[in-house]
Amino acid sequence: MTVASGGVPCLNNCGKMGSRSFTCPKCIELGFRDGVFCSKECFVTNYKTHHKTMHKKPAVSTYNFPTGTHDHFPSDQHVYTGKLRAVYPDKPVPMREVPAHILKPDYATEVKGRSFQEQAARRMMGKFGKIHTKAEIESMRTVCKLAREVLDLAAATLRPGLTTLEIDDYVHKLCIERDSYPSPLNYRLFPRSVCTSINEVICHGIPDARPLEDGDIINLDVTLYHKGFHGDVNATYPVGNVSEENMNLIRTSRKCLDESIRICKPGTLFRDVGGVIEPVAKAQGFSTNRTYVGHGINQLFHPPPDIAHYANSKSTVGEMKTGMIFTIEPMICIGNQQDVHWPDNWTAVTTDGKCSAQFEETLLVTADGVEVLTAAPGWKLPEPDK
Repeated sequence: MTVASGGVPCLNNCGKMGSRSFTCPKCIELGFRDGVFCSKECFVTNYKTHHKTMHKKPAVSTYNFPTGTHDHFPSDQHVYTGKLRAVYPDKPVPMREVPAHILKPDYATEVKGRSFQEQAARRMMGKFGKIHTKAEIESMRTVCKLAREVLDLAAATLRPGLTTLEIDDYVHKLCIERDSYPSPLNYRLFPRSVCTSINEVICHGIPDARPLEDGDIINLDVTLYHKGFHGDVNATYPVGNVSEENMNLIRTSRKCLDESIRICKPGTLFRDVGGVIEPVAKAQGFSTNRTYVGHGINQLFHPPPDIAHYANSKSTVGEMKTGMIFTIEPMICIGNQQDVHWPDNWTAVTTDGKCSAQFEETLLVTADGVEVLTAAPGWKLPEPDK
């Protein structure tokens, strides 16, 4: 599960964070709440490009809602950017329960889903990551292996007709079987145990009652909390017969991650990660999302450092050191990398309704390189291009 970089970036891609004081009025009218700029100057100089990119009529959907479901965001409340819809069951599915004997993170029972431990760590550590002890590293190896098991088992069930609520139920049960808490559950009030991001959803899709369709692509983002430590991994999968463009998007997204893993070692600057990822995406005509970042992970879900997936990030600081643990998780988009959110405050979608794909691993910096803690069994880093 990724984390926002601390706000919504200026839509002029100037490197600064946007301000709600400089929100495009046309975007507000169209229901795009994240049409923000850092200043009046950025808004004025970029308006023509912004208008052409963002101010489009919503995609027409002929979606037939299954019996017993409804559109959770009626058209008078929200404008969708693509053909995907929020298909909610008429009978609400309650938040899933976790047995009392399973150790839970601090936010699990917090009324607003806040992790006060995480907030304190960010105040104390600033933007720099933690060096982990041998015991902590062994605990991370254990939970990351469990997270990979759950992801692979869930992915094996994917097929047209399966709903993401059914995936959520299965992932939840797999976590419980491993004496683990599903980390997304109630984190900042996220209502489910796994993120399921379909087609134009960049990240943080909430499982619902929409059956998967032939030609979809779906990202499963799995995180477990086991005996006091989080392990985070995700991957994007084709459902049935998928277009070659979307298959290339999936391959490119994985390659972006692999090439960034290749440079991980003591002394590598964290900002160099984005400098490797963005050219790989651009070579295929794709873009990389700038809002969401990789992050530290350990006893906390999203501690420092924050790791941008685009080149020349001014907010990504520090260098890799032996014993650091973090995720890299580039979100690669066919079209515009900019995102807007559904009214659930979680589902981030592309502004043009085109597809996005993502892969994530949890990584440990070692004395001579990097260990992929969430690697699939038998996985090896591909040979570099010649």
